[in-house]
Amino acid sequence: MAFDNAGFGGVDGSRYLPISEHGLIGDLRTAALVGTDGTIDWYCCPRFDAPSVFGAILDADRGGSFELAADVPSRTRQFYFPDTNVLITRFFAADGVAEIQDFMPVVDESREAGRHRLIRRVVCVRGVLPFRVRVAPRFGYGAEPHTVRLAGHEAIFESRSLSLALTTTTTLECDGKDVISHFKLLEGESAVFALDRIGDQVGPRACPKAEAEDEFCATVGFWRRWLAGSRYHGRWRETVHRSALVLKLLTYAPTGAIVAAPTTSLPEQIGGERNWDYRYVWVRDAAFCIYAMLRLGFTSEAEAFMGFLDERAVRLDPGHDLDATGPLQIMYGIDGRRELPEYELAHLAGHLGSAPVRVGNAATGQLQLDIYGALIDSVYLYDKWGQPIGSDRWDEVGGVVDWLCDHWDQPDEGVWETRGGRRNFLYSRLMCWVAMERAIRMAHRRGLPADLQRWQQSRDAIYRQIMRRGWSAERKAFVQCLDGDVLDAALLMMPMAKFVSPTDPKWLSTLDALTAELVSDSLVYRYDPESSPDGLRGTEGTFSICSFWYVEALARAGRLEEARLAFEKMLTYANHLGLYAEEIGPTGEQLGNFPQAFTHLSLISAAFNLDRALG
Repeated sequence: MAFDNAGFGGVDGSRYLPISEHGLIGDLRTAALVGTDGTIDWYCCPRFDAPSVFGAILDADRGGSFELAADVPSRTRQFYFPDTNVLITRFFAADGVAEIQDFMPVVDESREAGRHRLIRRVVCVRGVLPFRVRVAPRFGYGAEPHTVRLAGHEAIFESRSLSLALTTTTTLECDGKDVISHFKLLEGESAVFALDRIGDQVGPRACPKAEAEDEFCATVGFWRRWLAGSRYHGRWRETVHRSALVLKLLTYAPTGAIVAAPTTSLPEQIGGERNWDYRYVWVRDAAFCIYAMLRLGFTSEAEAFMGFLDERAVRLDPGHDLDATGPLQIMYGIDGRRELPEYELAHLAGHLGSAPVRVGNAATGQLQLDIYGALIDSVYLYDKWGQPIGSDRWDEVGGVVDWLCDHWDQPDEGVWETRGGRRNFLYSRLMCWVAMERAIRMAHRRGLPADLQRWQQSRDAIYRQIMRRGWSAERKAFVQCLDGDVLDAALLMMPMAKFVSPTDPKWLSTLDALTAELVSDSLVYRYDPESSPDGLRGTEGTFSICSFWYVEALARAGRLEEARLAFEKMLTYANHLGLYAEEIGPTGEQLGNFPQAFTHLSLISAAFNLDRALG
């Protein structure tokens, strides 16, 4: 991936790199986006959902950034150090070649875990190359003032809520509230920059070259040891392993939670309003996460995520308004908190002017019945392939299913979290069926106590309703809403959920209808917003989750050549590092929050099942 580094801000004077022109680093507590120009333009500290320190990806003027680049015209290439999440950005200039090694050391629960050290090591590998640096933090999403103190090779940035220490092996200068540096490296020479959160008994600490080398080796070793636990040896090993590494990066180690994405408000349409905060945990992701982790052999990650769901989400809360949203919210904070108030940051322009920038997520108050199927399916998968669940967890499962028996037959906001009012979405009914069907399976297999007659009656009632009112004889397809005629890519889950046979004539007819109406060069749109208004203005790209679901649906239907071609095409839409945002735009650009966990989960599932079908 080439980049013309004639100036710091990006190409064509826009000062914004495309979303796809980034890599991700992290320490299992927070993460940073590093652009192909060497700039860190997104970093929240000390955790994923904290206010940003560097947020230039959302406002080039007010967001703040950590710029580090060759001080001469150059081209760049970016890649991950093999089998790790250590990111390398290489600069190619007329007189030399150099690289930035970006990483965040992964530490245990000791006091040093609070340091959140971010290391940027610059190494000249050929010739000679001059560099320039500007460290310009903007605390509190660019709204919180700060001071800077400079002492030799150390700079202290202090705001009301957060203090950061920058230590380096080069000479620093103050430039207003920023710190700058200019240096030249000869072949074999290096320079180190370390950014630490300080306070809470964690003080400034220099990072000499020898320590940077030790930290580099330790971080490489950590990621390689973790990835060695993978059991996947199929055709797309490198692609699947990169997706697994992404999912691990998106894990919040203290609780086992996995964020949907490490960013907020990256637009689904440039200039549009479909900008959301994804730095939280969606219950919907649970079944896909458990499935992917267990299939790949990462049982401890699956166990940690189940622990998060069990301790913070599954517990039935007697004080919770069960009639409003049921015993579960659709999402939780990474620490399990329920309150995620949504508000707009009016002082930020948004990525390429795509306002508003939102923090928090008002969808927490929505009723989305499909999450119960995702939750119970994740418990079922863990009970089957991980560890048998305990009696307390089974009691919680029973409580959820009992509630669902009384509440499944009602409109909700649906899987796509529409803001246009509640409707009778077929996918919501489908996943209610999944919840009951999986619970019944567990009860039978384990001999666990359950009101089986009631559960089976509700399960069968849902099945009959979907077959009677969710099938359109005119469209010859299952449809988005009961008694409707609009198609929806969420229906691709029907055979994967084992509701219908993947070769059932009704399903094959539905698959043909979806292909004709919602698929474009293997890319799949969620639905047609004009035919199915969702309460928001503007358009959106194709949903990469749905595109991988489409691959899996084709494979399960026995259309292996089509499935493999669609999968290989989807791989061409990844960025240069194998990462995916939520959506793909009309000309192949990545849109939405980046990288998105759900997309990488669905990639793993599609690759695993296509591999198995191909034999």
